[in-house]
Amino acid sequence: MSTALIIGASRGIGHEMVRQYRADGWRVIATARKPQDCEELRQLGAEAHELDVTNPEAIGGLGWKLDDEKIDHAWLVAGVYGPRHDGFPTQQEFDEVMHTNVLAAMRLLPIIGPLVANARGRLAVISSRMGSIGERTGAGGSLYRASKAALNSVLKDAALSFGPQGVTCISFHPGWVQTDMGGAGAPLSVEESVRTLRATLAGADRSQHGSFLNHDGTPIAW
Repeated sequence: MSTALIIGASRGIGHEMVRQYRADGWRVIATARKPQDCEELRQLGAEAHELDVTNPEAIGGLGWKLDDEKIDHAWLVAGVYGPRHDGFPTQQEFDEVMHTNVLAAMRLLPIIGPLVANARGRLAVISSRMGSIGERTGAGGSLYRASKAALNSVLKDAALSFGPQGVTCISFHPGWVQTDMGGAGAPLSVEESVRTLRATLAGADRSQHGSFLNHDGTPIAW
């Protein structure tokens, strides 16, 4: 049985990933911050672990719990948008966004990478087209944009580190999705976004290792 690891599965894209992988017969390991969210994930059939991705001790504990696992697909989904204004960010706003979207990845990927290497599997992060520098045409959401550009850099480093061990690493834009972050007016349902994300990761070949892709596999400029 193939195993998927979903970091950040309490709602939205991560929660739907758990549902779809379980529906396809995968074993799923998932994390959420709150006990009640973990219980809901267990009701979906997942092995659930409490994890605050901004807590280094909790990340270390997860690494201990997952020691020697073989992970076929790993997804780092956890993230926050932060302030909706584009004014002077407070220290608290900066820390919340950067710790959740960037520092967590810098701590988690070195733990997750070897587990994916055990299965010569695939590791993906949920980034955003807003993090693209080459395709940027607007300045809105500047703190979120900066965090996703930094996340892409972390993913690229992971690709260099774990690629030689057989891991395929990809950074994904999930589309503009009908989540709490994307809003009800977004054109893409959570179900469709996750379906195409999963299919693109499953079908990726080594030429796409270390790349930045739309959910449907279309390349995005860094």
